[in-house]
Amino acid sequence: MSCLALSLQPTNGPDILLQTREWFPPSRALMALSSFRQTRLSFAKSHHQSAAGTGPDPDPSSDSLGDDPLAASSGQLIVGVESRYRVVYRLVNSIYVLAVTTIDDSNNNVFECINIVNQAVSIVVTACRGVDVTPEKLGKKYAEIYMALDIVLRGVSSIRLAAMLASMHGDGIAKMVHSAVHTESKIRGADTWGNVEPQAVDHEASVGAFSNASFELPSETLQAGDEVAAATFSQQGGEEKDSLGKADETEAEKDPFAASDRINKPPEELLIEGFKKDKDSGLSDMSKALAGLEITSLPPAAATEATQITVDGFEGRYGGVEFGTGGSTLKDDFEGHNSAWGGGLDASEFVGPKKVPKDLGLGGLEFINTSEPPPAAVAKGGDADKIVDMLVQKTQMKGPEMYIVEEIGAEFRESLLARVGLKGVVYLKTVPPKPSSDNTETEFSFKVDGTAGVKRFVVENSKISSLGNGLFHVRTPPSNEPMPIMKYSLLPRMTPLPIRVRLVKRLSGTLLSIMIQYASNPDLPVPLNDVTIVLKLPVDPTLLKVSPKAVWNRSERELKWHIDEIPLKGDPGRLRARLPLEIDDDDDGSDLEIVGYVKFSAIGKQSLSGICLGPASEGKTDFYEVDHRYASGVYICN
Repeated sequence: MSCLALSLQPTNGPDILLQTREWFPPSRALMALSSFRQTRLSFAKSHHQSAAGTGPDPDPSSDSLGDDPLAASSGQLIVGVESRYRVVYRLVNSIYVLAVTTIDDSNNNVFECINIVNQAVSIVVTACRGVDVTPEKLGKKYAEIYMALDIVLRGVSSIRLAAMLASMHGDGIAKMVHSAVHTESKIRGADTWGNVEPQAVDHEASVGAFSNASFELPSETLQAGDEVAAATFSQQGGEEKDSLGKADETEAEKDPFAASDRINKPPEELLIEGFKKDKDSGLSDMSKALAGLEITSLPPAAATEATQITVDGFEGRYGGVEFGTGGSTLKDDFEGHNSAWGGGLDASEFVGPKKVPKDLGLGGLEFINTSEPPPAAVAKGGDADKIVDMLVQKTQMKGPEMYIVEEIGAEFRESLLARVGLKGVVYLKTVPPKPSSDNTETEFSFKVDGTAGVKRFVVENSKISSLGNGLFHVRTPPSNEPMPIMKYSLLPRMTPLPIRVRLVKRLSGTLLSIMIQYASNPDLPVPLNDVTIVLKLPVDPTLLKVSPKAVWNRSERELKWHIDEIPLKGDPGRLRARLPLEIDDDDDGSDLEIVGYVKFSAIGKQSLSGICLGPASEGKTDFYEVDHRYASGVYICN
């Protein structure tokens, strides 16, 4: 009989675990384990007594063996009086791994139990994550150890044991017990009979069907086949005879210097032999060649007569073909057809000697090719100036104009705002200087409102001065270009964000998925238009899938989306991209550098920061506040 029971017994304390076969009573297993414990303790007592009787200075090397003589190594022990059993043991730290079997004359059970004990030791050491095996660690993994020892007791291969040990700490008991059943067959490359049996049954049925199948051809088909075979055989026989005759002739003319029979034939016969005879009709090759020619038939007699035309200016006879009139020659009949006009036509008959003046009354399109101005354009006053005034609207400045240009930058990490900044510039556009008159300086006062969130304000001292309480006085000569007169920056916590973006990346195996979410600020006066979002990829992918459609720049490794309009309220927009990556299995993709850039700009009556310009005193218009502008600077998400 094989191994009957497995047990874990500490050196001090009750047994931890007992696993038995179905037919072996647990009471007998407990009796064998109790006998093993009593024998071990009795040996320990005798060892203490012997150590006490030797004197005060025993051998120090004996202390390394411990109190228990069975602790030195693994082994086996026969226990019991009436029912005797063999106990194979192995000590791991302070835990005995025991295997119980019967006593027989052969040593088969002993070696089998030793193998089972070694497998049980591997399970215990793996469960405790090392050789420091204690009852407390065994209690934490009691269920896994119990199920694993139950499988080992019934016999397990080394392949399945390795799979069980690998799944003990991660996959749970279910996978350790059930999925390990087919582990050996999968590693060896075999397949289970349940998967192969349907294929074998289908194969056997197909072989039987083809073996019993019979095909019968109709008698008409067989008769036609016989006739074709007979005709083919007769034709092959005739060709063989001809080839044999030719072979004989060639054998007779083997000598290249031998005289030929053709020298005795007259030249007429040799010339006639050049024309091959047609066996069917008996016609010569010359007749067959002439028969293939197409001869064009002559037109009827009525087609050769001329046609009388009586239209004014074109009277005469036209058309017709005349042959042999007056004994003219071929050169005379075709005279004039070799000239440049292709038929003897004289250009003077159609174009006069003087240039005909063009009529300038076709809507003025002929003015393009004339160098001199038309008379209508030369005339001063009249209807021409009125038409220009109606079609051309000259925009003239009523006075100085002021506007604000702002640039905002932000950085988003995931959905959190890492940093933000806004800087603005106030521009002054004066009336353009006039070269003919004396240009006076532009001078007026204005005030700046909405400066609660301003961090720093800088003014151009040469053109502007501060009067206090948000009032400023500007004095500058006129200029053709707008000039910056003030600059400011906002506090980060007071900076409004026109758009929020979020970049999310997920790495599943070797497939990288990227998503950018964007949402507009609902407090904006008008929605953002023509927004561009650029995604910088870490590699040049071989395959790329995007949603919605985007423009791919391979040299810069950038994906560019163009969004016509972002609504102020609504669900966030999504831009997605997916591409494969060649990375290691242990790489989680955290080192990949993926950055998204947002570019936008807007023009409106209000500035983004809320700063507005106004006259110093109400009711007085010294300048005009035109549309303000703001655009994105370094606006990124990563």
